[in-house]
Amino acid sequence: MRISPRPVLAATLLAAFFWHAPQAVAQDDQFLMPDQSAAKAKQILNQAIEALGGSAYLNVHDSTCTGRVGSFDHSGELTGFEHFIDYEVPPGKERQENLPKRNIIQVYNGNKGWDLDRGGVSEAPQSDIVDFVEGSKKDLFNILHLRIHEPGMVFRYSGTDVVDLREVDWVELVDSDNRTIRIAILQSSHLPIRKIVDTRDPKTRMKSEEIEYYSNYHPLDGIQTAFQLTRERNGIKIFQAFFDTCNYNTNLSDSLFTKESLEDRWAHVKDKYKDKNPKKNDKDSN
Repeated sequence: MRISPRPVLAATLLAAFFWHAPQAVAQDDQFLMPDQSAAKAKQILNQAIEALGGSAYLNVHDSTCTGRVGSFDHSGELTGFEHFIDYEVPPGKERQENLPKRNIIQVYNGNKGWDLDRGGVSEAPQSDIVDFVEGSKKDLFNILHLRIHEPGMVFRYSGTDVVDLREVDWVELVDSDNRTIRIAILQSSHLPIRKIVDTRDPKTRMKSEEIEYYSNYHPLDGIQTAFQLTRERNGIKIFQAFFDTCNYNTNLSDSLFTKESLEDRWAHVKDKYKDKNPKKNDKDSN
């Protein structure tokens, strides 16, 4: 789902990032040379990291968040909200459960995934796993923690703009897979409020644009946390979450992100399903 906002190496990475991001030469930003444009982009990203909590933000190892998540149809119309709890160990582990029953669960661990629902535990569809892996590469938290240090990452400063009646600086990153990632960062608070990712299908060559909106920031454990997250793809709303709270660095167990954990949970809830479906009980007993 890519909901939340890394580890002990983060402070070292932060220092290295600052070291390699000198101040851009003072001049008309529209005519910056490539090296100067990259330096200014890194400077603005550094300011965003500091605004989000600096070393506290970079040292987040895991998160547990609760809130409400929206369901949308194919046209982007809202069909309802459900309460959830989300456990995450970036960049590749996530578990989302419905509340209060905790009988609908999705778990992703790297390039593997599993679902728990009324039918029991099953392998996640390959398309969902592909979406999860791709979402991790586009996730803002992972970008600011890890991906900015990837070899071959290109940085550009894209100028100023007005977004939602507020002045922002746009920073652009292009990775080795030709994803173009643009981030709008407020000039007043240096907090990111929008992210746009442009990709192109390698087979069809069709372009896709995904926009993510961040709003209603609250300081939690020294970390500025966006309590509202909205995502659109090609102009259609596909995701929206309103958070109640997030807790960081609670030492989540690796066992949470396994198929075995879902099988243990199924052993506790399957009888409740059977009690509510007597026809299925009769069929199972035959």
